[in-house]
Amino acid sequence: MNDYTPEYRMTTRSASHAGSWYSSRPSKLSSELAEWLAEVPKSIDGKDLPVPGARVIIAPHAGYSYSGPAAAWAYASLDLSKAKRIFLLGPSHALYLPGCALSKHSKYATPLGDLVVDMETTKELKATGKFEEMSSNTDETEHSLEMHIPYIYMMLSRNFSSPSEYPPLVPILVGSTKEAAEKLYGEILAPYLADPTSVFIISSDFCHWGLRFDYTHYISEPGGEITSLAKRSRPPTQPTIHESIGILDKHAMDAIEGGQHKEFLNELKRTENTICGRHPIGVVMAAMEVIKRTSTEDVDPANGRFKFVRYERSSDCEDVEDSSVSYASAYAIL
Repeated sequence: MNDYTPEYRMTTRSASHAGSWYSSRPSKLSSELAEWLAEVPKSIDGKDLPVPGARVIIAPHAGYSYSGPAAAWAYASLDLSKAKRIFLLGPSHALYLPGCALSKHSKYATPLGDLVVDMETTKELKATGKFEEMSSNTDETEHSLEMHIPYIYMMLSRNFSSPSEYPPLVPILVGSTKEAAEKLYGEILAPYLADPTSVFIISSDFCHWGLRFDYTHYISEPGGEITSLAKRSRPPTQPTIHESIGILDKHAMDAIEGGQHKEFLNELKRTENTICGRHPIGVVMAAMEVIKRTSTEDVDPANGRFKFVRYERSSDCEDVEDSSVSYASAYAIL
């Protein structure tokens, strides 16, 4: 179906990963989210949380037992004081997609309550002719969007008096976009990103390291040569594997903080870092560049650039047989 008819809008995406990736019990889920948020310091680098004007965040999307505490740092930084709509961009894990796709559902369910989809904005984006449409199966199979919905609901419940006032959601699934496509979608989304009432949430884990991810790259020092460890390689110690992973991720985070889309892509090409949300990150970085290029006002150089506030890994790899996934949280002021 190519049009958003009233009947078409009356559907709800189920919380398909509740009960496995996170708790399906509202009381337990609410308690866990609140606990992780409470563990975040009240200020970061001298800035009280939430950071004024921090309308864009990067946060992970693994099972909450792994990534929930790290994601809390991004959400605690997020400024929702002017929010009227929330864009959620996540990578496609199961479906090959050269561009971006939109949800056809009117709501996204969570054990805490439902979030309403912004159908007007979705229709505007669909009218560009550049967005595909997710099937219900694709939508509910993909976890990169869903894992943020409970956190979003929790944060909205703290900032608005009732669910009827919650800003609607604009879910966007981002595929394996090339540089030109990321620039194209950046151009399309830039006007929405420039709107001070828009919030953008980017879903991304960082390095997926190990034989099971087909990524065993190793770097001995920042800026050093990158090699690939074989199954029978002796475990390196100077640095250890997990320290090397940290260096690889630091290169990527530095490139993202640098604010230049092309440099981020160049860094990914050099290290081949398996950052699953690299494409949604690239799209938003491209959109930020459009805003800077077209702005007629003096803009603080620090605005429109990410600041990472948290980094951790699911485990510390010592041997080639080990594996881990990295989680990083960041915010950007606009």
